[in-house]
Amino acid sequence: MLKWILGAFLAVSGMVSAETKILVFAGSTREDSMNKKLARAASEVAQQMGDYKVTLIDLREYPIPLYDGDVEAKYGMPENAKKIRRLMLQSDAIIIASPEYNGSISGALKNVIDWASRNENGQASRDAFKGKRFAIMTAAPSGGASGLSHLRSIIQRIGGCVVKKEVSIKNDQGFNAQGQIVDAALKGELKEEIQQLFSQMPECPWLAN
Repeated sequence: MLKWILGAFLAVSGMVSAETKILVFAGSTREDSMNKKLARAASEVAQQMGDYKVTLIDLREYPIPLYDGDVEAKYGMPENAKKIRRLMLQSDAIIIASPEYNGSISGALKNVIDWASRNENGQASRDAFKGKRFAIMTAAPSGGASGLSHLRSIIQRIGGCVVKKEVSIKNDQGFNAQGQIVDAALKGELKEEIQQLFSQMPECPWLAN
């Protein structure tokens, strides 16, 4: 009885909370992608910051066809698209390391977003984005500002909330030859952006409650 009372008190006082789930992935399928390394670094920083369950995935392990309404109508959502969407639905926050292709995001990343913005009944759905906090970052020769701007616009258009802070590095800046993050300033940048995932964000009032 005493144990039950203590548990109830802690829950009400906010001292007990469900484990926060963070999904992390890069918008590149290339094996030696710098954005994969950046995503891995972000996941490691997040794991060190708090009681977070961090899931890092590689889009190369979830091959999905280009979104096609006719294919969807005939065969339904591809199994790998279902898996990614379900991971997004189960997550409280999502971190995306996005390459910049021709001033925009990669086709692989856009395709994931297009499938995730559908439901398994073949209808448009914002459920994988609405109410989610997103942190976006990039490793790109040009710094990737244009690509991140496009990604921010797409995510917010379908209901997600993207934090203001953006980590942007040029190529392998801050990493060693093994792809490990060695620059203290870069670690600090990643930590600052990830902290914003769980801070109050007035521009997303539906997430403040």
